[in-house]
Amino acid sequence: MKKIRRAIISVTDKTGVAEFAKELSSLGVEIISTGGTAELLLKAGVNVIPISSYTGFPEMLDGRLKTLHPKIHGGILAVRSNTAHQKDMAAHGILPIDMVVVNLYAFEKTVAKRCSLEDAIENIDIGGPTMMRSAAKNYSDVAAVVDPEDYTGVIGEMREKLGCLSTDTRFRLAKKVFQLTARYDAAISNYLGSLPDAAQIDAPKKFPDTFTVQFEKVQDLRYGENPHQSAAFYKRSCGAGKGLADAKQLQGKELSYNNILDLNAAVALVADLHEN
Repeated sequence: MKKIRRAIISVTDKTGVAEFAKELSSLGVEIISTGGTAELLLKAGVNVIPISSYTGFPEMLDGRLKTLHPKIHGGILAVRSNTAHQKDMAAHGILPIDMVVVNLYAFEKTVAKRCSLEDAIENIDIGGPTMMRSAAKNYSDVAAVVDPEDYTGVIGEMREKLGCLSTDTRFRLAKKVFQLTARYDAAISNYLGSLPDAAQIDAPKKFPDTFTVQFEKVQDLRYGENPHQSAAFYKRSCGAGKGLADAKQLQGKELSYNNILDLNAAVALVADLHEN
């Protein structure tokens, strides 16, 4: 069990973050924050250390440079049980950061609005994925909280375990980081790969150079095409939320692969019908 003593909070999606920070603070967690997030937390009455005070460097380059600093990444990446790491931290005044609360610039939403290429580029997050990946890589010592849906569960466990989070929880959160950053990088790659060049943003290619998609598991199925086979049902992560994968089963036993095929065929048949 590892106690959370210091956290950095820097989020684009600010849903619930003030309440989450208040709970962390009440559990004795010191909070470092950046830009608009710090302003929000201060207005909410949360004690915050501005990142510029913590690192000794101002936020600069129109916000492009805030968290890319050894005092931040050293505090996240240092292995607590590694004596050489601890000596380096002591020599350079680096304190451990035990939790990273970060989410990313809304790249997918930005490009969905047919924005300029300049706007798209500005919404490619650099510091956020770097902190996320650093924390996830060092999950044995650091918790990476990247989804507001996890705030309640994280606080509940910390209350129950006197400010600590289990290895299982930190590992689960780390997996979510790499799933999220894989999707994020795919969205950027797919978008840029669809542009013939920087001057033809309004005339994208029909088929991009590469196309990467991510699917998330909806459920395990009772069996595959045959009873001795295994199967699972997946949907595209950024789907519209109106397909068979989003339907709710009201009764009956668990579905099989063939049940899914039959349902899909039935939906396709109904879609061909038109009211007179």
